[in-house]
Amino acid sequence: MTKFLAKIVAWITDGYPEGVPGPDRVPLLALLKRRLTDDEVKAVARELMNRGEFDNADIGVLITQITDDLPSVDDVERVRSRLAAKGWPLDGPRDPEENA
Repeated sequence: MTKFLAKIVAWITDGYPEGVPGPDRVPLLALLKRRLTDDEVKAVARELMNRGEFDNADIGVLITQITDDLPSVDDVERVRSRLAAKGWPLDGPRDPEENA
């Protein structure tokens, strides 16, 4: 077990010494949702820049390959922001109304 994971387990154990009650399980797991690390965001952006042409689907596919989960809107935006910071021509951050 990594030190990071051990800290999470210790935190949960301290908060729930008798075990996590049923109603608290879903919200607790939601707090522990996987998020790309800064290094992973950089790696995804680097791979996309090396490819040359890509779209949001490509960003999502690379994130899925790393996390084995569907990409979150937040992680896609973090990659897009990283690409924009590196001068990659994007159409700007996604307008929430575009996804409606």
